[in-house]
Amino acid sequence: MARKKSTNSSNRGSASNAPAGGRVPMREFSRSLPMSLLRAREAVMRQFRPSLRRHGLTEQQWHILRALAAIDAIEVTELARMAFLLGPSLSRILRDLEARHLIERRTDKADLRRAVVSISDKGLKLMEIVAPSSEAIYAEITRRYGARKLYELQAMLGALEASLAGLGTAAELDAESSE
Repeated sequence: MARKKSTNSSNRGSASNAPAGGRVPMREFSRSLPMSLLRAREAVMRQFRPSLRRHGLTEQQWHILRALAAIDAIEVTELARMAFLLGPSLSRILRDLEARHLIERRTDKADLRRAVVSISDKGLKLMEIVAPSSEAIYAEITRRYGARKLYELQAMLGALEASLAGLGTAAELDAESSE
């Protein structure tokens, strides 16, 4: 629930330093880039969740199966980087997928401490079952939003990601500026 602004005169002076509608000198919460991206992601994933649920999959499990279907095999830490997942989350997801025989895990021959994962035949068959529904959802999103706009959006998101790739994190930037 939104807070009412106080109208007493003691607050007027300090409120004038804050932007309209807020108490902190920064862009509105709803206009922040991370929130805009999260809202868009949620709107898209809302379309896919019912199909994934019908096939007994979580978003993260589908994400991993899609990633593994695109490659032969991958080392687990590299998969975590590729899928933007933290190690403990990925371990749980892989354990569940392995229990359902949707992936295969083996020890890396070059380094016995490392595990390599790949999608199994059963995992590929499940993807073949889910794919038509997924593609129908993509087609509906494309119909509603427009093929050209969707292409441009993906290009802009790729460009945004590339432009920020060399920037580093806020903590790294703070450390550099304090040196």
